Amino acid sequence: MSSQRIPEPVDIQHTILDYKIYYYDNVSSTNDIAKEIAKKSGEEKIVILAETQTYGKGRLGRRWISPKGGIWFSVILRPRITPKEALKLTFMASSAVAKAIKKMFGLKIEVKWPNDVLVNSKKICGILTETSVKEDLIDFAVVGVGINANINLEVFPSHLWGKVTSLKHELGYRIRRRALTRSILQNFEHHYKRLQQGRWNILRQEWKSMAAFLGEQVEVTNSNEVFVGKAWDLDEDGALIIRLENGILKKIVVGDVMVRKHP
Repeated sequence: MSSQRIPEPVDIQHTILDYKIYYYDNVSSTNDIAKEIAKKSGEEKIVILAETQTYGKGRLGRRWISPKGGIWFSVILRPRITPKEALKLTFMASSAVAKAIKKMFGLKIEVKWPNDVLVNSKKICGILTETSVKEDLIDFAVVGVGINANINLEVFPSHLWGKVTSLKHELGYRIRRRALTRSILQNFEHHYKRLQQGRWNILRQEWKSMAAFLGEQVEVTNSNEVFVGKAWDLDEDGALIIRLENGILKKIVVGDVMVRKHP
């Protein structure tokens, strides 16, 4: 992305965790604003939070619908990890979101590889991690989080009905978005410290405990290829391992997972 002028935030706040929150009414994409700030600053733990996004970003160039009432934010980090380890940041974020929602609302939570959080088997949150690399290490990473919080499902295109949900729809009332965001950042900071301390495997096991798709028959679409098999495990860097129907273990680094329905 070419450099652009960074818009002035409506407000700047600090949390007890030393995250600096830049609040905006509306941006094109919190990830894009975060990347521009990261290029111009050596800081980390900056959060770009917006009420709405006009061009929210999902994985693989997809658009993320971001109306008023959701929770849309991006976090700037500067971890000393290699590019192939960037998936760890996505797992950190999805785990932080899942644990916060489960603790605050008691809903049935699952995570799905690589970046989804599900409530009652429907997508409620997506994560988009983007990185800038310098000398074979990540210079900075931007972890974008999009949560369907106080949103009516009618705002989504009809082809997504039955596949997505919102906290308002599942609970029957509007949630306190600030409290949930704070809880997520607390979890995220806890996971980030673990990563810095070399304790990634603990987080990996916690994430796997919420991954109901593991052990199920799945279909994984990767570019123009489709692989069918049993979701077997995650490797050390977070890649998905599936056991193909011929028994061969296949590592998937990029792709979409669909759980096959039992007949």
